Amino acid sequence: MENQELTDIQTEADVKLLVDSFYDKVNDDQLLAPIFNDVAMVEWPHHLPNMYAFWNSLILGIPGYKGQPFPKHALLPITSEHFDRWLVHFYNTVDELFSGPNATIAKMKGASIAQTFQYKMGLL
Repeated sequence: MENQELTDIQTEADVKLLVDSFYDKVNDDQLLAPIFNDVAMVEWPHHLPNMYAFWNSLILGIPGYKGQPFPKHALLPITSEHFDRWLVHFYNTVDELFSGPNATIAKMKGASIAQTFQYKMGLL
């Protein structure tokens, strides 16, 4: 996307691009990939549509996500380092693909989730 101005996150297709691009980075990360794939044994074809619905609700206000994300994360052997890495990838993905108010909202929501989960897990 060089020499092209970035647009904001505006559609469900934009959210899907964000989520897919982000999880590509997660799956290539030596710290995070084992947690997702070996410990949590995420079933990506099932997980990704849930993530689309989750982020559509947070960024675009589209109803449809049903779930409680924290309990699934509470028992994982993760530290603040994992959350920091997750946030770096999330911020970088947003910044590589989008710019605007919804992109900022996405980053703020990601930071809030990371902070809340760490607090609940006794990491902060």
